Amino acid sequence: MNRRAVAATILIIWLVTVAGLLRRHYWHPDTNPLADAAFSLPPGAKYFAVSLGDEQIGYASSTIDTLADTLRVTDLMVLELPVLGEIHRTSVRTEAVLSRSLHLRSFTAWLRSDGSRFSASGRVLGDTALTVELDTDGDLQTLTVRLEHPIVLATLMPLNLAFSGELEVGRSYRLAIFDPVLMQERDVTLTIAAESTFVVADSAVLDSATARFVPVAWDTVQAWQIRQEGAAVPFHTWIDDLGQVVRATSAAGFVMQRSAFEIAYENFRRDVESANASAPGRTAPSGDVIRQTAIASDVTLDRSRLDVLRVRLGGVELSGLDLDGAHQRLSADTLTVRRPAGDDLVAQYRVPARAGRFPESLSSEPLIQSTDLRIRAQARQIVGRERRPERAARRLLDWVYQNLDKQVSVSVPSAVAVFETRRGDCNEHTVLFVALARAVGLPARTAAGLVYLDGRFYYHAWPEVYLDGWVPVDPTFGQFPADATHLRFTIGGLASQMELIRLVGRLTIDVLETED
Repeated sequence: MNRRAVAATILIIWLVTVAGLLRRHYWHPDTNPLADAAFSLPPGAKYFAVSLGDEQIGYASSTIDTLADTLRVTDLMVLELPVLGEIHRTSVRTEAVLSRSLHLRSFTAWLRSDGSRFSASGRVLGDTALTVELDTDGDLQTLTVRLEHPIVLATLMPLNLAFSGELEVGRSYRLAIFDPVLMQERDVTLTIAAESTFVVADSAVLDSATARFVPVAWDTVQAWQIRQEGAAVPFHTWIDDLGQVVRATSAAGFVMQRSAFEIAYENFRRDVESANASAPGRTAPSGDVIRQTAIASDVTLDRSRLDVLRVRLGGVELSGLDLDGAHQRLSADTLTVRRPAGDDLVAQYRVPARAGRFPESLSSEPLIQSTDLRIRAQARQIVGRERRPERAARRLLDWVYQNLDKQVSVSVPSAVAVFETRRGDCNEHTVLFVALARAVGLPARTAAGLVYLDGRFYYHAWPEVYLDGWVPVDPTFGQFPADATHLRFTIGGLASQMELIRLVGRLTIDVLETED
């Protein structure tokens, strides 16, 4: 089995983690005094070096343009991700246009990686609706969301704190945040946790001896640390008195540090060109996104013989996670997972299931297009005349397992795009299986969490199908049902999987008991 099969969940989650400042967060403060303050901010750009461990793996920029009656915020991040011995170049760009009262007018966001592309663009219609167009490798979808209040960009939250004189250690703020790409709102608490002084490179010159840019002038910057709680992205950010980022860190060990343009961008560009020239098709350095976020097991497990796994979870708050239910039981901090067998795999209904009984797990979604004609035709061909859910599910799982190439993908997976490309990792396998299952009336949903492989627990995604209850299956590994080392933490798509970020770098797992 290839470790690449368990890569996608943590890759996408990490992209959102380090791009936390690029995501479109929104809230609804009193904007009247803030409007003039926002437009008094001088236009310009800030640059950042992005590092993993001691090595720079990318750069980022944040640009503010003040126009006649609007404000435009543009963010760009370019990364060379070290993943399982390979380099994956990934670019993320977002742009938002705001009214003078800081209400969102429009936004665009795109991700490019390894030939795959995802984009989202949105426009606010009055104050009552937001339309969003998603494009996943050429598959277009348009969504509309009704608004109960004007959307205000929370990327400017640090600006609000700075200009309203709220940068005081110990103060906390509870906000309602809306993400138009994930199409949901949630409450977030921001706390001013600390105050400190940073020394930041302001300009640089080329050192002829090393052929690298080195600082020639420095700025001393007073900064305040903002911590997020309740958000899907628990990054820590330091901002200056103008509300602009100085430094941001994630639990996975990634750091975004403000610096001079030449140090952030030119040194990175030169390093990449030099590495490519000396070693075309070069392998990744010692740092690795997947292994760095995996959790070492204190016991070696034999997955093929394991029927029950009991573990103790530590280091994180477990409330709000989907740990209890189906073939998992949570008691205090102890999680027991049982491999389904026997009657668990025999359903008491026939496909297609009644839509009224399973409204959400039979419906088409933006990235799970179960009503697409191509998906429906393929699903019917695979299932044929089979009406027993357990047999139909097994046929679909075998087809996905056998027909998708196992490849790392740094993208937002879409069932239609996966069906066309026939490649991907656990996220791609999962969304295609769920779409095919729903297309023939088999209730299915996405689960995500951890799976054991070669001594470590890796972040992973897999489907669940409803038979005599919800049963985990794994088309990435070809398992029906999935083995007992699948520890589910969330149910649902990308928005739900964001909850996994708060586990990274903090969750501990102690194996207490196993049964064959």
